[in-house]
Amino acid sequence: MKTYRSKIDWWLILIILGIFSYPIVEGIMTKQYGLSITMISILFFIFWMFSKIKYVIDGTILIVWWIKIDIHSIKRIYKTNNPMSSPALSLDRIAIVYNKYDEVLISPKLKKQFVDELLKINPSIVVEI
Repeated sequence: MKTYRSKIDWWLILIILGIFSYPIVEGIMTKQYGLSITMISILFFIFWMFSKIKYVIDGTILIVWWIKIDIHSIKRIYKTNNPMSSPALSLDRIAIVYNKYDEVLISPKLKKQFVDELLKINPSIVVEI
């Protein structure tokens, strides 16, 4: 079993911190500590969820959060910057096309190693990176 973590864009962290910093500071300045505590709790929850985004290759199965993909059903892997919601914390993404019309966008930190590992299991994958 091999685990690959998601690449994280620094600007994404700044945007999230920027969004949550105003209500946190506002809550402290107006002595509405409940607001600050709530926002800090939500911020910790978001970063906890970020830490759980990973891609696991277990035998011939690729696990992306709750999605299990048979690696032999993967047809194509290509580079994309699609901002569509997905289990990826960076816009430096790859799309994995599997089955007939299914696709998932991910952003493994070690992209080349990840793709090479998939190719060891299924050498017929078309790679366009």
